[in-house]
Amino acid sequence: MSSVQSFYDLTLELIQTLEHPKHDRDAIINEVEILLEKRQQAMAVMAPPYSDTEKDLGARLISLNAKVTHLMTREKLFIQKDIKDLSVKKESTGKYANPYQSMATDGMFYDKRK
Repeated sequence: MSSVQSFYDLTLELIQTLEHPKHDRDAIINEVEILLEKRQQAMAVMAPPYSDTEKDLGARLISLNAKVTHLMTREKLFIQKDIKDLSVKKESTGKYANPYQSMATDGMFYDKRK
């Protein structure tokens, strides 16, 4: 199998993994990391001259790579949203445990005379 064909197959597998996520995000991230490493190795082996079928696969890879970029960006946004939700939850839990901790002291008068 040519390196272009293996790169193409790994790209399709990566898209499938990102489009149909399982319930465990950690497993998905590990699988994506493994696939990206394999794609990088396949890309390093690619060298011209390319046959006509490899050129055709390369043309298809351009659109698939854009799709991979979109799916990875979407996954990143989901992770960022979850991190933000977790920090908001942590802050609200802290306010519930000690409601007077973050009270502003504006308008308080301090008498300097003794």
